[in-house]
Amino acid sequence: MTLTRRELILTLLGTPALLSAGCSESPRLPPAGELLGQSWEIGHRMRDGFRPQPNADQWQDVGVAIIGGGVAGLSAAWRLKQQGCEDFVVLELESQPGGTSRSGRCELTPYPWGAHYLPVPLSHNRDLIRLLDEMGVVESLTDDGSPVIAEQFLCRDPDERVFVNGEWIEGLYPAIGASDDDLAQLAAFRKEIDRRSAWRDATGRRAFSIPIRHATDDAEVLKLDKLSMAEWLRQYGWTSPRLHWLVDYSCRDDYGLTAEQTSAWAGVLYFAARLKEPGADHQLLMTWPEGNGRIVAHLASQAGTRLKTGVAVTRIQPYAAEHQATNTTNRFLSGTALAAGNSPEDVGPGSPVASAIPLKVSAFDTVSEQPIGFRAKSVIFAAPQFLAPRLIEGFAERTGRTAEPFEYGSWLVANVHLSRRPRESSFPLSWDNVIHDSRSLGYVVATHQSGNDHGPTVLTWYHPLCDDDVKAARQQLLKATWTDLADVVLTDLERPHPEIRSLVTRLDVFRWGHAMIRPRPGFITSEQRRKAAQPDGQIHFANTDLSGIALFEESFDHGLRAADEVLSKI
Repeated sequence: MTLTRRELILTLLGTPALLSAGCSESPRLPPAGELLGQSWEIGHRMRDGFRPQPNADQWQDVGVAIIGGGVAGLSAAWRLKQQGCEDFVVLELESQPGGTSRSGRCELTPYPWGAHYLPVPLSHNRDLIRLLDEMGVVESLTDDGSPVIAEQFLCRDPDERVFVNGEWIEGLYPAIGASDDDLAQLAAFRKEIDRRSAWRDATGRRAFSIPIRHATDDAEVLKLDKLSMAEWLRQYGWTSPRLHWLVDYSCRDDYGLTAEQTSAWAGVLYFAARLKEPGADHQLLMTWPEGNGRIVAHLASQAGTRLKTGVAVTRIQPYAAEHQATNTTNRFLSGTALAAGNSPEDVGPGSPVASAIPLKVSAFDTVSEQPIGFRAKSVIFAAPQFLAPRLIEGFAERTGRTAEPFEYGSWLVANVHLSRRPRESSFPLSWDNVIHDSRSLGYVVATHQSGNDHGPTVLTWYHPLCDDDVKAARQQLLKATWTDLADVVLTDLERPHPEIRSLVTRLDVFRWGHAMIRPRPGFITSEQRRKAAQPDGQIHFANTDLSGIALFEESFDHGLRAADEVLSKI
């Protein structure tokens, strides 16, 4: 079904945007632009049976094959190299690494295509602090091990503003017109968050911590996962529309879900996990013009030529998949392991003998479409979980695990190139600029961190599709044209900036079909999520979806964990 312009604006932006949109079905569009996205065409070909097999001379031997060059895969490679293991390869489908932390560049400035900031880590996150130090971001450590970040990497002022009731105001809380009750509820909410942040279990673990493996498993804390964040607010009698908007915006920003859809555990974690102590402000934010693409570039440089982009993995054949039947196993090992006195049990999946048999990773070069293959002693599967049953032969039968509980939301991101800044009459242009009654998240300014406050710039605009029916939302997004989506972006932006269409020189749109895991109620504490990180023989898993929340710190942590699992067996 093809939507009219007004129907598409209503679907993606809501009624306020529709009421302000012009009636024309042919609005003014930028002179140039491109429609970008993940390589779903290749994914769909493989889904439909495209599985080219390498010839005998197209195979290579490698110690570790890392599937996926997002943050988790690159972090696993970083750890392996740190520990002296350089016999690895990183296979990435896209033309550039980084996943949802990837970035772009024009003559004026680099800019993000996804994640665009990282909070300063607390002292317990030593590995991340070590990485930032390696990047030259850390100036020193305090007595408790907290990093002191070089000022040029901290988000410069003004950092946040919100457009509400026709004007921009500082900060994100829509304070204009707030009643005494609104402010009292905000104070009570912050006090409860402080209490949750201060809580420790018998072993000293925090109720909420990032990475989440440092957090408590106390049942009283985890039961928050059984209700939504909006329900949790209502349980306390907090009904202030301003407080609900602030919490809803935060959930959409980090999780691609509304407060009604987000697990209360994940919602409270957003506010409590990054408080160093009760009463403290949230940790300062580090950012770069290209967002987290700066960290990706550093990690990719450490992988060097071992990082192979434009490589689509089509099948992973573990030992158990090739030798499932006992008689097949016996025949394969006759004259070797069995002849040496091992029993069939000694040579089963996961045994020392089985681990010595290479896993087979079939792939093809997406440019030449030539098949290639890798025989690996270990595999780190750093791709999303929904791909595991499709790529790993016999995965569901062996592990009893499915990808069904893992739900991935779609996002729309645009980079809007302007000839000059829009005219401002209230609080000035900031790094993060949010439109109060929009379904979008607003935009960040790529040139802000460089101190360039005048002239041309690039605005990176974000919109999570929070629909309950993720498949229908994804299909609608993939059907939309550049013309459709460019108009949606500008319709949203011209509400605070009526002249925006006359300033745009280029507008590129990126469609993220499977952008990030969505932590709905019940998923964080589910057995399916907990088991998903367990190895399948010599296949180890690393991705932010294993945590249930799409944060850089979680991707990084899972990459290190998976690498450590591999290193422990070398």
